[in-house]
Amino acid sequence: MAIRMPRIIKKSSTAGDVPKDHFSVYVGDKQKKRFVIPISFLSQPLFQDLLSQAEEEFGFDHPKGGVTIPCSEDVFVDLTSRLNRI
Repeated sequence: MAIRMPRIIKKSSTAGDVPKDHFSVYVGDKQKKRFVIPISFLSQPLFQDLLSQAEEEFGFDHPKGGVTIPCSEDVFVDLTSRLNRI
């Protein structure tokens, strides 16, 4: 039995290293961690709901160039894992 790993890439480097067809987001409660995720997530209703919450809480202007997602890292990884199975 194979285990599917999420297609997210946890990064700590600069915004200039985002692969084609991906974008960066910052996730976490107190300490934000940067993730690089596929643009294809933008078409998924679950991710769109999360982005709506992010817009309400933070807006889309992040000093490091990414979007801040208002959830814990565990919740984000769980959500992106489910999106990878769709």
